[in-house]
Order: sequence, then structure tokens, then C-alpha cells
Amino acid sequence: MKNLVIVESPSKSKTIGKYLGKDYTVVSSKGHIRDLAIRGKEGLGVDIENDFAPVYEISKDKTQTVKELKAQASKADYVYLATDPDREGEAISWHLAQELGLPEDEADRVTFHEITKNAVIDAFQNPRKIDMDLVHSQETRRILDRIIGFKLSKLLNNKIKSKSAGRVQSVALKLIVDREKEIQAFVPQEYWTLDAKFEKDEKEFNASLSKINGEKAKLNNEAEAKAAYDACQGVFTISEIKESERKRNPNPPFITSTLQQEAVNKLSFSSKRTMSIAQKLYEGVDIGNGEEGLITYMRTDSTRLSDTYVNAARGKIADEYGKQYLGYYRVKNDANSQDAHEAIRPTNINNTPERVKPYLTNEQYKLYKMIYARALASLMAAAKYDSLSVTLSQNGYDFTTQGSTLKFDGYLKAYAEYDNSKDVILPPLEEGEKISAKELKPNQHFTEPPSRYTEARLIKALEEDGIGRPSTYAMIIDTIQARGYVSLERSSPKSRTRVFVPSEQGILTTEKLDEFFSDIINVDYTSYMEGKLDDIAEGSAQEVKTLRDFYDRFQPLLEKAYEGMEKIQPEKVGETCPECGGELVYRVGRFGKFISCANFPKCRYTRQIEDETKEKPEPTGKICPDCGHELLKRKSRYGTYFLGCSNFPDCTYMESLEGEKIVAKTKSRKTGKKTTATKRRRKAAKS
Repeated sequence: MKNLVIVESPSKSKTIGKYLGKDYTVVSSKGHIRDLAIRGKEGLGVDIENDFAPVYEISKDKTQTVKELKAQASKADYVYLATDPDREGEAISWHLAQELGLPEDEADRVTFHEITKNAVIDAFQNPRKIDMDLVHSQETRRILDRIIGFKLSKLLNNKIKSKSAGRVQSVALKLIVDREKEIQAFVPQEYWTLDAKFEKDEKEFNASLSKINGEKAKLNNEAEAKAAYDACQGVFTISEIKESERKRNPNPPFITSTLQQEAVNKLSFSSKRTMSIAQKLYEGVDIGNGEEGLITYMRTDSTRLSDTYVNAARGKIADEYGKQYLGYYRVKNDANSQDAHEAIRPTNINNTPERVKPYLTNEQYKLYKMIYARALASLMAAAKYDSLSVTLSQNGYDFTTQGSTLKFDGYLKAYAEYDNSKDVILPPLEEGEKISAKELKPNQHFTEPPSRYTEARLIKALEEDGIGRPSTYAMIIDTIQARGYVSLERSSPKSRTRVFVPSEQGILTTEKLDEFFSDIINVDYTSYMEGKLDDIAEGSAQEVKTLRDFYDRFQPLLEKAYEGMEKIQPEKVGETCPECGGELVYRVGRFGKFISCANFPKCRYTRQIEDETKEKPEPTGKICPDCGHELLKRKSRYGTYFLGCSNFPDCTYMESLEGEKIVAKTKSRKTGKKTTATKRRRKAAKS
């Protein structure tokens, strides 16, 4: 074996191996191979007294992987470490080098931000040493998270039975809980508007009272609204018409956070699902000539685009839409962004969504199409609108209305599918023209509380506050749901929008952390620590001092919390356990409140709390043809009725009220029929 290349992902190894040829063997570490140990003092895997020296051990599920990698490395003339191009990837390469006994001064690290032939070949022609500043930054993050996670989680579990706490997850939970408390404390304020409807040339338009005698209109109650209504019963005069041209510039190409936000809003993908799909698009998909990476690295906070892509995209814009659609290349990076990365973009401008669609799943196609459109649109001209503002007046009362017409679509030529703006067209109007209101109506309103966080809004808040890193948002959101601290619920019965609602345990956890750890678990300190980790990555801060400063602040708070935090006993149900005779208590899990034995983990008896509002199954007297038990009339999650066997889940027989047998979707999937996506791929391959 001449050259051994180690990457993180097995699917990535296939793509890279194709580009490098027979002199290279590409294998996968399957992610991290080792982590901080869970032995030693307090099980931290960190020697706090000895400058926070970490103690690493190979993960149990990676013992065989490491053994195989060592055997392959011993036979190779040269070993390349080609893990992901970020701090975590750098740390994985360092761990591999340590375990495989690779020389520390060896230039064996290769990075690429897209998995295409040119990028991969170029990376292997320019290897470098492992960047220890990046490794130390990631190592410091891991030690911080281990100390807080282990010590705080142990405290909270002991005192209030909360499952975990974390440096970043607890701040994300705090945002949700604080917002909930704002909503609960909100006192609605009454206000009124006076709205008019006009008609000209059989076209209706609306206007609202904006000014009274030159001052901003403010109607606080019904009496003030009625006085304004009475004063506006005459004919209106069009007192002013303002025409202007308004421009809307395209947004920059996607970074991790904006991709997650837009995928939630436009595609209804969770952040976790979005990153999983993007990972596959990055690692490679067979598009008819072998595996090929379709997008650049999806963990990035830079909006920079390579000159190669910019030139290719501008050529496509000019050829496909015309030179008038060419815009300017704009880079808008946050001060803390890692500009070594590019934005998320297609690796090849010729891989249009339509061309690769036959090879992608439906979800992959939707996400790729949006990434492609956003990157292309970012280099296009602004959209131009003819904007019209009309004022209609009488007796010192001014009503205003706005019209807007798309004059030049610009970047919307490529991105219209993801834009919600609509034209508002007014009829021809002239200054001095007299017009009567077809309808004049005072309307009562009340101020609204702040909105609960959607997944997209929470990601935006985390990004704006500098909490965590874009690559961690999906994991943070998944964790606080898994711990039973929050749930995603519909904002209203008819709405498709889902918002985060904290559970009782989530609120209690935040309240206790606020009481005892407000100096550590808050937005400002968490953002400050992210800045220190950035400084370590740049070589301008020292990891031991950063950890010591943190620990000297954290440990006294922890000791005070152990002394002062009241231990809360689980609420008793008032029944004994049918299995061991112990007390039954209420507990909170990922899916809400449930009943459990107080002797857990010795006794593992649990049961769900019966929902009194849920419709009970009705006996039918009809016999199940599969097992002979009675069929019961049940209500499905969609509100429809069906007959199901009373012996469920041992028997899954179902039929409609009309007696027609129902085959469950899970069963129909096992029939061996090929999926539509599979059919498309095979058809495309043949053609």
C-alpha cells in the first residue's frame, strides 16, 4: 500500500477514492475514535489540578476500527488525514495521529471544502501540518462542556430530577422559558384603527387613518375611534401621491444558520433533518458517473464564494437570463465568521436541479434546489419595484395606502419560488381628485404578546447572540426536546407553524439555574466564552488560562448550589406499584408526564397517564378474522373512525366501518416494491 487516506464518513471515502486512483486506499474512521474518559475523579476525564489535562480513551464502539486503522497504517508508505475542514475535524485528525503514532511535524493533513475532483487533487498536492491552535480550541470546548455538563447535570438530577444541563443547551432553554414568562406576564393594551375601503374603475383598495392634524394617529378607545369616524363622513381629497423606485437586493448565499432557518420556513424540514440531507449532498451522490459531491461544506459561517464559482455563475446568468440580470458580488460576514470556509453553494454550476433530480430523493432535491437558487441569485441584479404612496384627506384626517408593482424581477428570476412578496396594484389616481369611501369602519385591537420561538426564530436568536456554533444548533434543539424540557406544538389549532413550549420541568430547570448560576448560564457569558474559543483557535489566547478563569468562577457557584438548592421529591400518585409494592410517582420524560415506580432503577414499572379527554374505543360485537378477539371502534389521529382488534399490538388487523380491510403503511413498505426515487435513478442510469 503506497498511500493511506483516512476520512470521517464511509460514503465520503467512496467519492474521494474514485478521484485519487489506485495508488491511494481511502478508509473511514466513522467519526470520532476517542473521547474524554468517564473515570478518574468525578468521572470527568479531566485532571483539574494538573492544568486541566485531558484523559482520553478509545470509544468502545471504535476499538475494532482503530485496530484496523493501525494495521493499515503500518503497511502504508504515507498516511493522509482528510477529516472535515473545521475545528472538530482538525481534532479528529489529531486524535488519529496520536493513536496511529504519526510524527507530529509531518505534513499529513489535507482539507477541502467541496468533494470534487479538482478540489481533492489540489488538496493532496498541498498538505499541511495539523493546526494545533484549532485542536486546542476544540479541546477546550470539549473540556468546558464536560465540566459543566457532568457537574451541573449531577446537581440538577440530585436536587430536582432534571436529566441534564449544558453550557449552551441551558442558555437555549432559557431563551424559550424567558419568552414564555414574557407571554404569561403580558397585559394587552386596547387600541383602535379606522379603516376605509375605496373603489375606482371597479377596483377596490384599502387605506387606514395615519395622521390627525399632522400628528401620528392614536385611537386609544372606542370613544376616540367614534369621534374620528364621525369626522370622516364627507368626501375625501387625494392630497398627495408619491412615486418612487424601490430596490430589493438578493440575500447572500447560505451559511449553516440561514440554511436551517430557510429550510424550516420554506420546506418544513427540522434543523436536524436539514443537516442530515446536506451532509449526504456534500459527501457525494451518484449522478450517473459515480459519486460526486453536489454542495460545498455545509458547516460554515462565511458568505464568501470562490472566484471559480463566481465566474461560472455569472456566465450562466448572462447566457440564460441576459446581461441585465448580472449583479455585484457581495460578501457580508459576521465579525466572528471563519472566512477560510466558503458559503454553501453547488460545486458545479452545470449540475442544475433538473439535471440531478432523477438521482436524488425528494428531500435531497428540494434542499439542493434551494441551495442552488440562493447561490445563483446572490450574484444577480436587484429586483426593482414601482412604489406608490397615496394620501387621502378630509377635516385634518389623513388616510394612506401603498401600492407596489414589480418593474424588473432581477434575482427573483431565479429565487421567486422562495419569495412571498406580491404586487399591490392601485387604480389610476390623481392629486386633487375627490373620492368617497365605500366603507368606513372603526376596528378594535389589542396589542399582542411576543411570539413563541419557532425552530427558525430560535436558530436566528442563537446566531445573533453568539451562542454556540452553527454546526451545533441542530444538536442543541434536539437535546432540549429529548430531555423533556420543551415540545414543538402548533401555534394555533389551524396553523401549520410549530413553536417551542417549555414543560414544567424545563421551566423549573431554568429557574434553578437562574437562581444559582446566573453568572455562568446567560447569553452574555456564553457569547464571551465563544469569543475566547475563537481567540484560542487564532493563537491569541491560552487554553489553560481560559479554563482556569472559568473554573474559578464556576466552582464556588456549584458549592453554593449544593448547600442552598432545595431537593424536590417526586409528586406521589397515591397508588402502590403492582410489581414491587413501592410508591408510584409522577415523572417527566421526553413525551411529557408519566407514572413510574419510586424504586427506579431497581423496579422499572411505568405507565402513561390516561387522557380523560381522549375518546374511548367502543365494543362492536364483531370478531377479528385474524385472531378471534373482538373488534373495537377507534378514532384515528386524523379524526376518522375504523375498526381495530382489541388484541393490539399482538394483532394489527384493521378494517373500515364499511368492512374493507386496511393495510398499514408499514406493512405495504415491506412488499419489496421499489421506491419512486430508486426507479428514477435506475431509469436515468440506463438512459
